[in-house]
Amino acid sequence: MSLRTTHSGDNDTDYVEDVSPGSGALPPRAWYASSDADSLSLNGSWRFGLSATADAEDDSFAAEGFDAGHWAEVRVPGHWVLQGDWRLGAPIYTNHLYPFPVDPPRVPTENPTGDHLRVFDLPDGWPAEGGAVLRFDGVESCARVWLNGTDIGNFKGSRLAHEFAVGHLLKPSGNVLAVRVHQWSAGSYLEDQDQWWLPGIFRDVTLLHRPAGSALDFFVHASYDHLEGTGTLRVDSDVDGRVTVPELDIDVATGESVTVPVRPWTAETPRLYDGTLVTEGERVPLRIGFRTVVLADGLIKVNGKAILFKGVNRHEWHPEHGRALDLETMREDVLLMKRHNINAVRTSHYPPHPAFLDLCDEYGLWVIDECDLETHGFTEQGWRDNPVDDDRWTPALLDRASRMVERDKNHPSIVVWSLGNEAGTGRGLTAMAEWIRGRDRSRLIHYEGDWNCRDTDMYSRMYADHAEVERIGKGLDGGPARRRQLPFIQCEYGHAMGNGPGGLADYQRIFEAHDRIQGGFIWEWIDHGVKDERFGFAYGGDFGEELHDGNFVCDGLLFPDRTPSPGLVEYKKVIEPVRIEGDGTNGTVRVTNAYDFADLSHLEFEFSYQVDGFPTGAHWLTVPSLAPGESAEVKLPATAPDGQGEEVQWTVRALLAEDTSWAGRSHEVAWAQQTVTPRGPLPAATGARPAADSDRIALGPASFDARTGALRTIGTTEVTGLRLDVWRATTDNDDGASWQDGVRNGVEWRKLGLHRMQHRLDAVKLTDDALTVRTRVAPAAREVGLRTVYRWTSDGTRLRLTVSVAPEGDWTVPLPRLGIRLGLPASFGENVRWFGSGGEAYPDTRAAAKTLLWDTTVEDLQTPYVRPQENGARADVRWAEVGDLRIEGDPEFWFTARQWTTEQLDAARHLTDLTPGDTVWVNLDHGQQGMGSQSCGPGALPQYQLRVQPAEFSFVFSTVDD
Repeated sequence: MSLRTTHSGDNDTDYVEDVSPGSGALPPRAWYASSDADSLSLNGSWRFGLSATADAEDDSFAAEGFDAGHWAEVRVPGHWVLQGDWRLGAPIYTNHLYPFPVDPPRVPTENPTGDHLRVFDLPDGWPAEGGAVLRFDGVESCARVWLNGTDIGNFKGSRLAHEFAVGHLLKPSGNVLAVRVHQWSAGSYLEDQDQWWLPGIFRDVTLLHRPAGSALDFFVHASYDHLEGTGTLRVDSDVDGRVTVPELDIDVATGESVTVPVRPWTAETPRLYDGTLVTEGERVPLRIGFRTVVLADGLIKVNGKAILFKGVNRHEWHPEHGRALDLETMREDVLLMKRHNINAVRTSHYPPHPAFLDLCDEYGLWVIDECDLETHGFTEQGWRDNPVDDDRWTPALLDRASRMVERDKNHPSIVVWSLGNEAGTGRGLTAMAEWIRGRDRSRLIHYEGDWNCRDTDMYSRMYADHAEVERIGKGLDGGPARRRQLPFIQCEYGHAMGNGPGGLADYQRIFEAHDRIQGGFIWEWIDHGVKDERFGFAYGGDFGEELHDGNFVCDGLLFPDRTPSPGLVEYKKVIEPVRIEGDGTNGTVRVTNAYDFADLSHLEFEFSYQVDGFPTGAHWLTVPSLAPGESAEVKLPATAPDGQGEEVQWTVRALLAEDTSWAGRSHEVAWAQQTVTPRGPLPAATGARPAADSDRIALGPASFDARTGALRTIGTTEVTGLRLDVWRATTDNDDGASWQDGVRNGVEWRKLGLHRMQHRLDAVKLTDDALTVRTRVAPAAREVGLRTVYRWTSDGTRLRLTVSVAPEGDWTVPLPRLGIRLGLPASFGENVRWFGSGGEAYPDTRAAAKTLLWDTTVEDLQTPYVRPQENGARADVRWAEVGDLRIEGDPEFWFTARQWTTEQLDAARHLTDLTPGDTVWVNLDHGQQGMGSQSCGPGALPQYQLRVQPAEFSFVFSTVDD
């Protein structure tokens, strides 16, 4: 389609740049999915016309009889820039920079404006009596609405519900609903939330019949007394009625309190009671959860107990539909969270679709509900003109706060209201906090930017490093007296961008060691990659944006298609709610319940030994139904087998004993492993004598180039390019965030030239029992280097390589990796077996590295990060078989295999840039640099850094047939 033709005529667009929240909308009220009153979904196909500016069109499209047959069609809910053939505009991604000049409340003349048109009939049987309400659950960023030619109002607040009274305008058929949506408005200054800028009607549009005497607003108060075991229910309603809860024998008038014995609601035990609010004209289903949230003893307590958030930040995202999510996608998110031991969600940085909160109530997740507010771009000018400290904007801020609270106040899952995110400080935030406290004292208030805790009930930070979090936990952080008395949470940490985040286990140990620290929320849940034929998944800059922040929008624990990343698997292990410890040598293991509320009666425990990774049979452990915090020594049911030189381990798994609403029986909740008997030493692989002629050196099963000493074959297998390797395709965490002070390893590595190391041959020497090749590996233009000696020996059938590395010069940065790389025939990639960790792991991301026997293909060893980078390493590998070649390590090693070189991986910007070649490239690493989370947080901790120092390591090669 083309842009609409410009028409002349009266066109009032002052509302676009007005700092007010809009006009004509009804006061906010509680949202509920259904009642016995009639409703009509207006989702579906709408006619659509696009204009380049906000004021280039008249409003004739809103009149009855307008012919829109030549217009395009778009799907509602949806974003027009994600539909059609890209002639409807394109997505824009910025982290915090506004993609328009900062001149509040003014916006550019170039302001894509989409006119949406829907003609609808009322269903048969739609009541003639009563009124009707037209509800919009989400429109970005500003909308003006007409029904049957009548202008009924305009609004801002993209992620907030707005309703309009329209009963007097409806007719049985041919109703014309016209909505003009502007991409930019004054409201855009309040919605700078590190995400794609995506205009459109992206949430539901619904027509609701309002019978006489129907429910208007109501507030379900359902507290729990943990000392008495009772719940107190009171439902305040704008319209008198009665509240019934049959299971509890409750039948009371609205406004009347009743106290009865109940089972409380928690994220671990999400007990809901079905009730009904009955008014003269409507019956509204209620799902009631009894719980009490307080700040007591300097802690966030629910039902009398301090809780530990094991959370994630969740933007709404779908790779094809953007923020237009259907119910099943939202359910998939919740189920994935529950299955990965996550117990909390911060709705970054706006209230989610209300159906998501229904799911949190049902399945059990603590929720920090965050207001639709962020003005991060004003940091570029030292927060000058920041709307949250400008009284002219306060009505808009209060409108946003009230629309969040009123819409969501009846959800037991919500335990904290958040004022917004990265909006500096100011009087407007204080006004929001005061309004919320005046309306709802049953929850606490959060805002990370308030480091003095003037308006908040907790001290919140982003990306504080491990050492600072430890100081805070010990009360050594200083600061205002009020802050020192408050609990601490990391509202964002563990930046999950690309490979990583590293250091999660170290954070968790600190969280659990100090009562004051009540956990945190990983940034973030899902990569915001846009499905795109050119790139697989597109990120910032892929749509021609002049200003963008690249793949910083891909920083989630899920890939865009909702496949769990290794980071999510790691996080599941780190936060598992059962701790299993012990060396198994005394015949017992120690089991500890790390839940806040649940006992262990819902779990069963499976035990097995493995010999060289092969299970010998499973047994069941008898574990008592431990209460939260309790531990027990549990006797093992079998004697460890005699490994006869092979490695013996045990594994204990905590599994669901019965089906639940979120996972089936035998779903793994927690696990632990321990080596009982280590493997024996590798054979020396010596004794064979090398033989040489002018071109070739033969040693056992191998042949070498006589001039260079380069390995050519092992048995019949051709080997390419075996040599020391220190480079990896830098990760987002290696490269770090551009604004961060200190060393960013990826940048320093390239400055030093580690990606272009040169290999100098110094000597090739044959002795009676060995071939020794001496080299120096160093970058051009630098005096640092690595003296590297390759010593080859054989017992006739096995080939042993010992690599000795001695640094020269002043090395000021760690190495990316240290090991050898070699090439094998591409066909070998079809069959890979190894004994070691099953999933991707690096020094600070190996908590989830379960050691067993594994087999797969080289293709499946790759981790598909949206921006290609180092990936796929398997840790603690004792041996690996790639095709016909067997490799054993002394000591254990890191194993990586790819269908392309590291250099090709490093150069790629999208997965579609990578094409398998005719060689499988294998890395056998003695050491790897840790990941950290320096893409926004701290780098790898010192204990995970690969410092340059002398090293020696060995590999034994043989053919699988041997």
